[in-house]
Amino acid sequence: MEENISIIKSVGIDEREEIIVDFARWLETASKEALVYGEGKFAMMSASMAEAMRVNADELARDNPEKTERVLQQASAMMAHFKAAYPYRVISRSVQ
Repeated sequence: MEENISIIKSVGIDEREEIIVDFARWLETASKEALVYGEGKFAMMSASMAEAMRVNADELARDNPEKTERVLQQASAMMAHFKAAYPYRVISRSVQ
């Protein structure tokens, strides 16, 4: 993730947009995992941020790379905070 943030200034618009959408996917995954752990507030915040990033991916990719870098750093910080609180990832959500 961090390497994607560091290269955001040197890649083209299409690649930036792909990176932004990837971050949105990671946030959506973290949101689903947060629901499993009962972290509704984090789930809502990360899902909202993911949706905003996905909807505005084209604009973010074309905008100032520094702004895009800050958005990605915020998303990365949110995911890092959640991973620190819950270091063991959910492998399966199914119950048999």
